[in-house]
Amino acid sequence: MTGTTLALAGFALLFILLFIRMPVGTSMMLVGAAGIWMIRPQASLPVMATEIFGEASSYPLTILPLFILMGNLAGISGMSRDLYSAAHAWFGHMKGGLASATIVGCAGFSALSGSSLAAALTMGRVSLPEMQRYSYDNSLATGAIAAGGTLGILIPPSAGFVVYAILTEESIGRLFMAGVLPGLLLTLSFILAIWLVVFRDPMKAPQAAQAVPLGERFSALLRASWIVGIIVLTIGGIYAGVFSAVEAAGIGAFLAFLVTVIRGALTWENIKGVTTGTLKATGTVFLILFGAFVFKTFIGFTGVTVALTAWIGTLGLSPVEVVLAILAVFIVLGMFLDGFAILVLTVPLVQPILQSMGVDLIWFGVLMVIALEMGLISPPVGINVFVVKGIAEGVSLNTIFKGIWPFWFAMLAVILLIVLFPQIALVLPTTMFG
Repeated sequence: MTGTTLALAGFALLFILLFIRMPVGTSMMLVGAAGIWMIRPQASLPVMATEIFGEASSYPLTILPLFILMGNLAGISGMSRDLYSAAHAWFGHMKGGLASATIVGCAGFSALSGSSLAAALTMGRVSLPEMQRYSYDNSLATGAIAAGGTLGILIPPSAGFVVYAILTEESIGRLFMAGVLPGLLLTLSFILAIWLVVFRDPMKAPQAAQAVPLGERFSALLRASWIVGIIVLTIGGIYAGVFSAVEAAGIGAFLAFLVTVIRGALTWENIKGVTTGTLKATGTVFLILFGAFVFKTFIGFTGVTVALTAWIGTLGLSPVEVVLAILAVFIVLGMFLDGFAILVLTVPLVQPILQSMGVDLIWFGVLMVIALEMGLISPPVGINVFVVKGIAEGVSLNTIFKGIWPFWFAMLAVILLIVLFPQIALVLPTTMFG
């Protein structure tokens, strides 16, 4: 059996295992180990041991549990609710303002948690009852929550960027900086999408909250200053070169812990919930990475990446055309697979191709993450949609999927803008200190 045939068989088996709901990390580890054994029997166990130990002892990966902990602490301390309240005070009186406040709240919470599911779940519980109280159409309300949650894997700190950085050996700090402006641009595009929906059909948001006096708006903003301060300190510190991304995660987690103590939210029940949630989320991501590196080694042994790179070269496509084709594949895969699964499955294949064509992997990482965001709300397996469905029990899945399309096209527009103007993603990484 040739290397290419073995690689195709490995991918086919992997998709079968994923289809029957075997965990992503376990599936990749199993297929990768079996594939290595078929090529080099004596290398199978040593490769598994080396890759797993190497990732488990990787210093940069400590960033994941720290940022997950920071996001969990932000939830129990009430900082996430303060952020939504501030956005509500400033935007709630506008047409579609409550949905816009949800997007802003999700963006802010994403800058602490780095998790799309956590952002959608946390902000959904706060904002959905408020939008329903003002008779918002369920499709707009739930669509805004599902789409806003996707900002969690683009706005730093982003678990998606951390995994991508580990797989490609790129700088985590530079990837975080690359996500800042695209994240802000995507936030604004979501707000514009809400405005267009409401302009086209005012009954989608028939009522608005009462305008809050200016003094109360600034008071709400002051209450949210804890979370804003932590975001500015961690992201600004990375950009200014004051500390590394890992150090920023430690500082952010420590500050979130202090706020939790000051607010009297550090109860025994909350400690158990935060610890358990952090360990579960970290364990899931680490297992995926263990499997990814074993599977990546198997793919390397088959030589399929070399053959694929040579074949792409014979097509005579430009780098931009290749990038667009790859992104199109990601968008389609996002309809059926989890974003992390797509990330760890495809990066080992596409990285050699992109490097051979001189494509900037920081720029491509931003485009890839946005494409994965689209998958989080794409039917039929949009994970964020099912998270929102768990909150909005009386709303059908069809209604939620109907509400996500304006935001889906907003993501597509942002991808095209970053393709046309790469500096949107690259200006901060290229100017950051150090």
